[in-house]
Amino acid sequence: MLTLYYTPGACSMAAHIVLEESGEKYDAKKVDLSGGEQRTEAYLKINPLGRVPALRLDNGEPLAENTAILPYLGKRFELWPKDPVAEAKALSVIGFFAASVHPAHAHVGRPERYASDSAAFPTIKETGLKTFHGYLKQIDGMLAEREWFSDRYSVLDPYGFVFYTWGVRRELPMRQLENYTAFKDRMLKRSAVRLVVENEQIKV
Repeated sequence: MLTLYYTPGACSMAAHIVLEESGEKYDAKKVDLSGGEQRTEAYLKINPLGRVPALRLDNGEPLAENTAILPYLGKRFELWPKDPVAEAKALSVIGFFAASVHPAHAHVGRPERYASDSAAFPTIKETGLKTFHGYLKQIDGMLAEREWFSDRYSVLDPYGFVFYTWGVRRELPMRQLENYTAFKDRMLKRSAVRLVVENEQIKV
């Protein structure tokens, strides 16, 4: 049985949604990031990077990072493109989310990662928020005249949904992003998404 280590509202929500939609029995273990649980010896054995998500596979081996976890789950549950070109495009989207969108938001929530001088924190946060908002606008453009990020619903969509909720959290004008908002509404029509949103107490 798969075990997901997650924190409510974190990027681990993507894998949480995928597992819930799969219909397969899984175990979900909450990790208290604010309490520092990710730095404990027990958790570092699961993910030496001290982050969520982490996924314990059926054989007990751990897997970390959305860039690995989501393609694995996608292939396991047929939520991943089979065509080589479509797969490459899916990896490109995941790479953009993980390497650009997520780090921009991290500048807002964790400025101490990027400067030791607390006097620099306000500038880091302001710049990070502007950059993050710019990426959300780019995502809005990616969704123009299409229902999902790929040709059909895939693991890319729960991942993209995460950043919409982060935009809401940062009180950005998300309603102005009409394509992205319509996508969010489509996601919320899915029972597994609603269940995870409720379970993780996410404001959307």
